[in-house]
Amino acid sequence: MQFSALQLATMLDGKLEGNPDVKVSNIAKIEEAGEGMLSFIANPKYEEFIYTTNASILIVNESLVTEKPVKSTLIRVKDAYSAFALLLEKYKQIMGNKTGIQQPSHIPASVKTGQNVFIGAFAYLGENVVLGNNVKIYPGVYLGDNVIVKDDTVIFPGVKVYENCVLGSRVILHAGCVIGGDGFGFAPQPDGTYKKVPQIGNVIIHDDVEIGANTTIDRATMGSTIIRQGVKLDNLIQIAHNVDVDTNTVIAAQTGISGSTKIGKNCVIGGQVGLVGHIQLADGTKINAQSGLSKSIAEPNTALMGSPAFDYKSSLKSQAIFRNLPDLEKRVKELEDMVKQLLSVREGV
Repeated sequence: MQFSALQLATMLDGKLEGNPDVKVSNIAKIEEAGEGMLSFIANPKYEEFIYTTNASILIVNESLVTEKPVKSTLIRVKDAYSAFALLLEKYKQIMGNKTGIQQPSHIPASVKTGQNVFIGAFAYLGENVVLGNNVKIYPGVYLGDNVIVKDDTVIFPGVKVYENCVLGSRVILHAGCVIGGDGFGFAPQPDGTYKKVPQIGNVIIHDDVEIGANTTIDRATMGSTIIRQGVKLDNLIQIAHNVDVDTNTVIAAQTGISGSTKIGKNCVIGGQVGLVGHIQLADGTKINAQSGLSKSIAEPNTALMGSPAFDYKSSLKSQAIFRNLPDLEKRVKELEDMVKQLLSVREGV
């Protein structure tokens, strides 16, 4: 598809400088862009490329002052980065605007679908599945019995959603997600074996959630594992049964959250973080990458880092000592000063 500079400027409510009829059909970084390509510049350290780029159209901040002639047609906007992101979003919507049902696919008569639904080849839908308007189901997706998928949700190839789970509106599930697998529930037996505890709950994902590739969210033992509105989950995350992640929290890759943990609103959790089960994180909690958390955080907006990944009893003792290190250092310095004074007095005698 091609877009003219005039079309893009109108779309972005920007001011046009240059040829309004020049067209672009691709997007690239400013230092790599060629003729027929669109790029942008928001970071001042890349401004030198304005004069050397071969991009046909550049989106720039309205405050940008050019010192030399520029070959590219400019579209000036308040925030070039946000404007470029908006264009990418619209482009993706256009490219992903698929409709219809591809074959082969398994769709029982009990399935209910809204308008403009797309179901890709080799998709398998269980009994009584409900799909809202504009839902996109890519090839190789499995939706179990009684799954509900609300309007404008996109499910990419290879996603598996087990029975009775609910996906809200504008949810994005990337390839390989598993939603609603059994929680890790096993009861120890007197003979040393483990008996599986049936997991009869489900997973509920609220509106505007995005979940990265190969992330897994386990169904609740009873009740629901809940991912609330606006949560963003990276790739390769494990969320266990009965976890509740509150609104607008973001979690980076390879994090593991144990069962029944409650995470507050607007939390930020770095990569490879581990959380034990049955704890609560206050709103706004921030956890640095590769940290391990073993207790609840009650104070909002607390920032944490570190991992006590060694013997449990020793780690508790070490944490107590570590907290007192500043006072211990002060006492050591005081003792050193006292020894120096005593030595100087003795030498004086």
